[in-house]
Amino acid sequence: MKKHSNRLLGNMSKPSAFVRIPKERVGVLVGADGKMKRHIEEKLSVELQIESESGGVTAVLDEKATDPSLLFRAKDVVTAIGRGFAPEHALRLIRDEETIFDLIDLRDTFGRSESDIKRVKGRIIGMNGKTRRLIEELSSADMVVYGHTVGLIGTFEQVNIARSAVQMLIGGSQHHTVYRFLQRKRSELKKQMLELWEKPEDEK
Repeated sequence: MKKHSNRLLGNMSKPSAFVRIPKERVGVLVGADGKMKRHIEEKLSVELQIESESGGVTAVLDEKATDPSLLFRAKDVVTAIGRGFAPEHALRLIRDEETIFDLIDLRDTFGRSESDIKRVKGRIIGMNGKTRRLIEELSSADMVVYGHTVGLIGTFEQVNIARSAVQMLIGGSQHHTVYRFLQRKRSELKKQMLELWEKPEDEK
């Protein structure tokens, strides 16, 4: 107990963030021979203190770090892996500053009703994963349905489109209505990108 208290006390002088992930995902976060953990620590200037038995993860910002936002990015990477994302997808959050992580907790809508959560997860995933794949393809966001959550990784625009599609399905919209929405949004994004590409340099 004393050792645990000292560790917490030692962190008080450094910015830190805590997140709890499912115990079965701790091994994925650590990686083979600790490789994934070290990669996150090196790239984001943090120390990850992992409690394997509880799934608790404390990210402590290195005292030499000059960007405090690295701490929140580390928390997002840890949470993304904890909520089912493969490490290579979660690492988009490190490689690209424009990439964000978003989490939809189905319990916010259905409480702890396992039957309702299971039903809506089925709608979001679709037959043989069709709906999930279409949401990913048409929004260009990565999506994982894991336990009681839906995780999204992409640019702000990509995540916003995917989140809207998921919320429509949660709200009871028909699948074909959601697919039309996604196709329309994809067309709008393509048009915006084309217009931006065609603008003269001095107007960008």
